[in-house]
Amino acid sequence: MSPHPLRDRSRELRKNATKQEKSLWYSYLRNFELRVHRQSVIGKFIVDFYCHQAKLVIEIDGGQHYSDEEMKSDQVRTTYLESQGLKVLRFTNWEVEHQLYQVCEQIKQVADQRLVELGKE
Repeated sequence: MSPHPLRDRSRELRKNATKQEKSLWYSYLRNFELRVHRQSVIGKFIVDFYCHQAKLVIEIDGGQHYSDEEMKSDQVRTTYLESQGLKVLRFTNWEVEHQLYQVCEQIKQVADQRLVELGKE
């Protein structure tokens, strides 16, 4: 067993990204004006995308996120991340597939707003 199981798991998730994660990464986030990391470990969680400069987490939620149990788990996760001073943006797989432009626009707007809030603009 590795001394860093979450780091190993994050590497595995990067190698096996979902279609929607790949789409958002290759069409937008990979060349975003701020550096964005894929499958970053934050505390005891692995987030889909993380921009340290804007203190912004971007999550892409598939259908499994809509069960009562997963929704509670996501709320615990979001509460923890927000307690660390992070802003969490969530998008559905459907939004990434069918409204990619709007998703990208919202990410840009929130990142810009966060930079202002953090005094980094």
